[in-house]
Amino acid sequence: MINIGLTTWSEHTSLLKKIKPTLGEYASKLPVVEIDNPFYGIPSPKTFENWESQTPDGFKFLVKANQAMTLQTSWEDYYESERSLYEVYRKAIAPLSRTNKLEAILCQFPAMFDCTKENILHLRRMRHFLGDLPLSIELRHPSWYEPQYLQQTLAFMRAHEFILLTIDEPQVQDRSIPFYPIVTHPDKAIFRLHGRYKDGWLAKGDDWRKRRTLYRYNQEELEEIKEAVIKVASQVKTTTIIFNNNSGGDAADNALALKELLAIDYSGLNPEQIDLF
Repeated sequence: MINIGLTTWSEHTSLLKKIKPTLGEYASKLPVVEIDNPFYGIPSPKTFENWESQTPDGFKFLVKANQAMTLQTSWEDYYESERSLYEVYRKAIAPLSRTNKLEAILCQFPAMFDCTKENILHLRRMRHFLGDLPLSIELRHPSWYEPQYLQQTLAFMRAHEFILLTIDEPQVQDRSIPFYPIVTHPDKAIFRLHGRYKDGWLAKGDDWRKRRTLYRYNQEELEEIKEAVIKVASQVKTTTIIFNNNSGGDAADNALALKELLAIDYSGLNPEQIDLF
């Protein structure tokens, strides 16, 4: 199964020709969505229950880990212990895990998270605290992919059943990871596509969000992604592709274009609303 989706549901005006689609409306078009909210603050279980209730059976959520879990802030700022951070997170997402709508937790580590013993131990702690929940890992420091570490990285991911994400991002010397389609989990694989706009990827200042993922994949690039997806999908039960290139509103169009290239016709989505006129 190949599931294609987007980061958030309300920002994709071209998906339903509507300024702010609801989650229920989004779920009439695509079968998976990435939720970023928990990165900034862990929502209540009631919030996750509300999201779950708006989606059909079989719909999937890729839920971002809280920033304290990926070392972008300290758990000590908000929690009594590291364990309590993970307990709050597990309780919050329980409405998704118990309904089989949790595709994975998305652990996007910062660019400074390099291949060191300390960071490997942190990944082990995450697995310990989160038990058998599906964990996907986005590594952003190139050291993990260097020849002397790559095979050990892959072996470690497989041993702990981490889903190592296949990332497409601008290739900036010494600051990017390669597009490396790989399977490290027995059942799942995930692609996350950020676009290829180099200047935007390095942008700083107040408008960096408007530029970082400002990119529209062309037909040739989508064909390249399609071939990689087909190869990976032949090795696992579920392959998820998330388009995150939405600074200019291009993600939905690219997602639908890839869906067409792969000749996918989703069933079991929410019913579409029909305009009277």
